[in-house]
Amino acid sequence: AAVPPGARGLRWAGELYQHAPTETSQATLASVSPVFAVMKFDKEGNTTYFEKKKTELYQELGLQARDLRFQHVMSIATRNNRIIMRMEFLKAVITPEFLLILDYRNLSLEHWLLNQLASQLAGEGQLVTYSLPFEFRAIEAILQYWISKLQGRLNTLQPQILETLEALVDPKLLSVDRSKLHILLQNGKSLSELETDLKVFKETILEILDEEELIEELCLSKWTDPQVFQESSSGIDHAEEMELLLENYYRQAEDLANEARELRVLIDDSESIIFINLDSHRNVMMRLNLQLTMGTFSVSLFGLIGVAFGMNLESSLEEDPRIFWLVTGIMFLGSGLIWRRLLSFLGRHLEPPLPPHVPAVLKKSQPSAGRVEIKNSLKAETFGLSRTLPNQ
Repeated sequence: AAVPPGARGLRWAGELYQHAPTETSQATLASVSPVFAVMKFDKEGNTTYFEKKKTELYQELGLQARDLRFQHVMSIATRNNRIIMRMEFLKAVITPEFLLILDYRNLSLEHWLLNQLASQLAGEGQLVTYSLPFEFRAIEAILQYWISKLQGRLNTLQPQILETLEALVDPKLLSVDRSKLHILLQNGKSLSELETDLKVFKETILEILDEEELIEELCLSKWTDPQVFQESSSGIDHAEEMELLLENYYRQAEDLANEARELRVLIDDSESIIFINLDSHRNVMMRLNLQLTMGTFSVSLFGLIGVAFGMNLESSLEEDPRIFWLVTGIMFLGSGLIWRRLLSFLGRHLEPPLPPHVPAVLKKSQPSAGRVEIKNSLKAETFGLSRTLPNQ
């Protein structure tokens, strides 16, 4: 059937109305696309700065929008011959020709970018991968920065924790300084955060080391210029070089995790010693209170004699002038004897049992030269205190 002209016009207007909001929404989404502040480094260490929308950036790099969705997580992935590194606030995209740092406007990060990264990429630093392709230098520079940052956090926490524990683990203290406990609580929380960051860093590298294909994908120049990736000067394949590089930083993270774990054990042991110290002083106060209670009982027991003489009853004893001193002496002597008897009874029943026989154990190997000496002295003082407190 033929459609009337008026109906065709209404249908065309309805289709136009349906398409108009879609085009408007697409234009609005494109206009609100996030803008990245980008710092670009080439092979010679030359630096350029620019700002670019996310849509334009991932199209130029041949990536997807989700590849540039950076959260505060840690991961190393490859997409379309590009390495995407997420180190919490550090966001980087590595290609065989250049390195992009996104959202670099951070005080500590900007200081490292301007003073160290450019020179390292140009070969003026101490990177061991300078003779290898560009992506090796970029990966090593970023991993080195992150390990040094974790090392700096540990170096800041370690002396603070040891100093606080040394002030708290003191057998002469009758009470614990709450300000020191507050500092120890804050440092313990920071230490837990550091242990979590080290664990995530190790897991990120370990995921790559467990997959040979992922290691091959990190060698970007292998797919762009295969002649470059034959063998290194040492006769080791460049994929093995990448594996050794990742294992090196995994081992460094493992060493830092061991040091952090030792601090955690030291905090736990010191807390036990603090509680033992406080319990010891509390037992002393309770024993003193019990002794005073027994003394009061002894005096009140023989004070009944004075109560008897204070009654309004007459006897022939009050006429003798010597009876006052005799009764007073009997009261004090009897109170002292009973108190002494109660103390000896208390001493017999509160005598600590003999400590169990502990067989001799083999001495552990001496700590490495790089360990802090105050840590060892604090451990010795802590364990020595735990042995002497039961005898006290």
